[in-house]
Parts: sequence; C-alpha cells; structure tokens
Amino acid sequence: MSTIVPEGVLLAIYVSAAVLFVLSLGGLSNQESAKRAIWYGIVGMALAVAATVMAPGIDNLGVVAAMILIGAVIGTVVAQRVEMTEMPQLVAALHSFVGLAAVFIGLNAQIELAGIATAGSHESLAGFAQQLAKKTPEEIAVLKVEIFLGIFIGAVTFTGSVVAFGKLAGRIDGKPKKLLGGHFWNAAATLACLILGYLYLEGAGIWTIILVAILAGAIGWHLIMGIGGADMPVVVSMLNSYSGWAAAAIGFTLSNDLLIVTGALVGSSGAILSYIMCRAMNRHFVSVILGGFGGTGEAAAEVSGEQIAIDAEGVASALADADSVIIVPGYGMAVAQAQGVVSELTAKLRTAGKSAQFAIHPVAGRLPGHMNVLLAEAKVPYDIVMEMDEVNSDFPETDVVIVVGSNDIVNPAAQDDPNSPIAGMPVLEVWKAKQVFVSKRGQGTGYSGIENPLFYKENTRMFFGDAKESMMQVLALLD
Repeated sequence: MSTIVPEGVLLAIYVSAAVLFVLSLGGLSNQESAKRAIWYGIVGMALAVAATVMAPGIDNLGVVAAMILIGAVIGTVVAQRVEMTEMPQLVAALHSFVGLAAVFIGLNAQIELAGIATAGSHESLAGFAQQLAKKTPEEIAVLKVEIFLGIFIGAVTFTGSVVAFGKLAGRIDGKPKKLLGGHFWNAAATLACLILGYLYLEGAGIWTIILVAILAGAIGWHLIMGIGGADMPVVVSMLNSYSGWAAAAIGFTLSNDLLIVTGALVGSSGAILSYIMCRAMNRHFVSVILGGFGGTGEAAAEVSGEQIAIDAEGVASALADADSVIIVPGYGMAVAQAQGVVSELTAKLRTAGKSAQFAIHPVAGRLPGHMNVLLAEAKVPYDIVMEMDEVNSDFPETDVVIVVGSNDIVNPAAQDDPNSPIAGMPVLEVWKAKQVFVSKRGQGTGYSGIENPLFYKENTRMFFGDAKESMMQVLALLD
C-alpha cells in the first residue's frame, strides 16, 4: 500500500526541513547557539524522514518502519557507548555508510533500468521503477551520469572513510603509505573509471559500474593510506564533503529535492571546513589529498638537547606564583579524559584571582572543533576559550603555559625549520611564555611522528605521566 500526501504538503515539509538544516549549520558557528542548532538539525531530519516515508510511490511501510526502528536503536546504543575521544573515528565510520548507500542506490537504479527495458508492460511497475519508466531517453542519459557520479564518489568515500576510521582508532598505522608508483596508480584508476563510465553511457551494462565501484574504492583506500596523521583533521572534513556530494548524487538519482539540498549543504560546508583546516596548516587542499605530511621528517633539522622533567610540586608552585596562565589542550587530553580536571584547575586559578584561559588551534585533536567540544562538555566558560589568532599575542606576557597532550600545534619548527614537514604551518607560539609545562605520557614524537624542539627549550619542563592523573596531583597541591 502506498501513502500519498499532496505535493503541496510535501513541498512545504521539504522547504521547512531545508530551512532548519541551514539554521542548524549557521548556529554551529557559535558555541552559545550550538545547542539550539543541534535541535534545529534533529527536527529537520525528523521532517525529512517523515516526508520521505509519505512521498508518492513509497510501498511496504511496515518494512520501512522496521528499518527506521532498527536504525534508531543502533544509533541510540552507539551514542550512549561512544566516548568523546572516539568521536573522530565514529564520524569517519558514519561517512562510510553514506558512501556505501550511494553505491547501492546507484546499482539498484541500474538494475531497475534493466528491468524496465525487458518488461513487457509498464502498467505493472510501481514505486521507483514507475518513476524511471516515465523518463525520456534524454532523461535516462542524465540519470546514468548521476548514477556513475554517485557510485564513483560513494565508493571513494566508503573505502577512504574506512581507512580513516582505522587510522583514527589506531588499528592502522598513522604514517603515510603508498604503493610503488604513488599517484600514477590513482591517475590510472581514475582514467579507467572515466572510460568505463563512457562505456556505461553507451549501454555496455551494469558490469561497467561494478568495476567503477571497485576501482573507485581502490582510489579511496590509496588516497587516505597516503595521508599522514598530522593531516587527519583535514581528512575528516574532506570525507564529510565527499559524503555530502555522494548524498546529492543519490538525490538526483531518486529525484528527491530535499536530499539534493541536504547533500549540497553537507558537501559545500565540508569543503569550506577543509579549506579552513588547510589554511590553518598552511597547506593546499590538493596537496593534502594527494599525499599529506606526517611520518619520517628525514630532511628536518636534528633536535639537540635534553628534555628536563618536572614533578607535580614544581608545576603547582609555578602556578601559585603566576598571575597569568594559558592552557593548550590537544588529543592527549582527550585520550586521558582530562578535560574535567583541567576545567577544575582553571576554575581554581580564576577563583584565586589569576588570569586563566585556553588557547585552541583550529586543527587541535583529530576532528575539527574537537577541543571546543571537550571543553564545553567540561563546562569551561566560552569567553575564556580563545582561538589561535586571538591568543598568540598574549604568550610573551604569560607567566605559565600548560600544554596538555599537544605536539604539532605548538611546534616551533613550523617557523624555524624550512625543511620541517610542517614548515609554514601557523602554530601557537607557547615558547614565548616565561615558563612552559608539557603534560605528556612519554618522550615519543606523537601521532604524526614529527619531533618537537619545544620539548628541549630552556624554559620548557616535561610533566610526564597520564594527563588526568598529573592534573589531579597539581589540583590537590593547590588546595
């Protein structure tokens, strides 16, 4: 049985959902309005699902309801179990679902087209097949282009997101790895996909787009495998953009205007975010997706000197004497789940009349905005969370800087060593402060594998140990 709602009502729902999505994206630009923006997105998506279910040609509503219920249960369970430290890999995993959906829908559309061509009568057709049967030969040609693009982008998004998930979860080595021949294989596979796409448009059959899916999947795997750990924030936002364009392609295939609008919003916002991330790293978007940095750093200048350790008593004493403190959070804080105790430490410093604020680099963590979300979760006041451009000029006048689990974003080699893999990348200039304490588990180079001269400077002391436990020790000594 099919549930048909008047086209005018469906259009009104589509427009309302689209407006809510725009309001949601706009609200996410500000921490104060982000909670309201999330609700805009939730209501918009609820309307979008309702409109899809009520659209003409939708049959088997019992099956649809069961799928929605199963998805809702799975989503609820995942949301309750996933920690904030696992958010980056969860986002990557969700991107892969969008890409896989685009591939399946494209293949299904071609199967329906083939079935229509062999059907004796179109009167017995229903649902999506009935919509396809009404298309002219010219519209079918355009549809095949949409199918090809949806499958190509979707397959790249799927395998790329799976690799990104593996790297972020630590199941795949974060160092860049490419096949011998590097970009030649990506170019050759892309050319092969274009040839297969041409054959598909000429009526060669479904085998062409199946091969496109396989080759595009290989491209996605090779591209992301070749990107180092330091570029992962860009990779996440880039895959977000890919998933949006894949969704838009699905929308064209299904003739769903709301899906087209939603996909375009996600695709364009992801692309803009990728640009912002690249600018924050002094990188070109194309250079990131074709290689990235992070790994050996063989041409970089050697770092000499000794890392000098300090204990909790020394850090607490320096904080007690300081008038101004800046805390720089990184992924190490997320891993240790230290945001709560860091928030308590900040509150204690402010209660004592000291100036205490946070310095956030645009690519801190492994997900754009990762540190902002963690600090908001720990109820850190928004007005003391400063962006890099706002806070860099404050470091020379700062008594103490505490770096909690950061490496590349506070690395002076970005400015001092033209051969460094991160040369030219804007960084937080923490070494200009009077004293710098680096909370770190050990003497390793971190996720990206790039050595940091900051750890060897005269005004830097290494506060080794688990970030949460270390900060708790300092907090106890300040009582």
